[in-house]
Amino acid sequence: MSNVQSLERALTILNKLSEYPDGIQITRLAEQVGLTKGTLHRLLSTLSNMNYVMKDEETDKYKLGLQVLFLSRNLLNQSNIVTIAKPFLEKLVQEVNETVHLCIEDRGEVIYIDKIESNQTIRMYSRIGSRAPMYCTAVGKILLSDMCPDKFEDIVSNITFIPKTPTTITSKEELIKEIETVKVQGYALDNAENEEVLRCIASPIYDHKGKIVASFSISGPNNRVTMDLINDTLIDKMKQYSIAISRNLGYTGS
Repeated sequence: MSNVQSLERALTILNKLSEYPDGIQITRLAEQVGLTKGTLHRLLSTLSNMNYVMKDEETDKYKLGLQVLFLSRNLLNQSNIVTIAKPFLEKLVQEVNETVHLCIEDRGEVIYIDKIESNQTIRMYSRIGSRAPMYCTAVGKILLSDMCPDKFEDIVSNITFIPKTPTTITSKEELIKEIETVKVQGYALDNAENEEVLRCIASPIYDHKGKIVASFSISGPNNRVTMDLINDTLIDKMKQYSIAISRNLGYTGS
């Protein structure tokens, strides 16, 4: 067996093991990768010695070892959301000529971690590092939509629902219903709920585990960001950018 062939087979084994987080026995793995048990055992022994593979002695199952995590650590650390998202958000601003924000959740609030301004004279006022409520912002609703039940309950139960505008959500029950809608449609709206003259649409950004790690939005005055524009153009555009950015964070969904 040549060195190149051995390397190719070893990588095939690692790729296949990544599909079985709880491990897989050698007989089934041999069938999956198309190798004899003898050849596979030799390769697994080498990979185990280098900590790329580990064996559970109780179940006789093999799974990825800690060395794989060590190699991926630096890459994951470099996957800075702002850096990855920025070129996409800049392109989005060029296409729609409205302000775009990038946000994460922090201590039950939305925090703006990046902003790309449009060249419009009238636009949303905000600054990087500023905070906003989750219940009346499109970005906040997106971030709430993927939270584990305990965290969601903790945040929502501690919200003081202030009616900022006539369309602001003012109760926990209303918010829960809205979040269920967001989960189904895959985007969220701030229909003049935070500021009476502004409308926003937001979409999620997923990481390599399929979890929402950030949200981004298009914001503008009601007379420009109309419901017709949202329904005819922006919903599809936001979904396209959501997938494009998420792909660069290792997301493999659709």
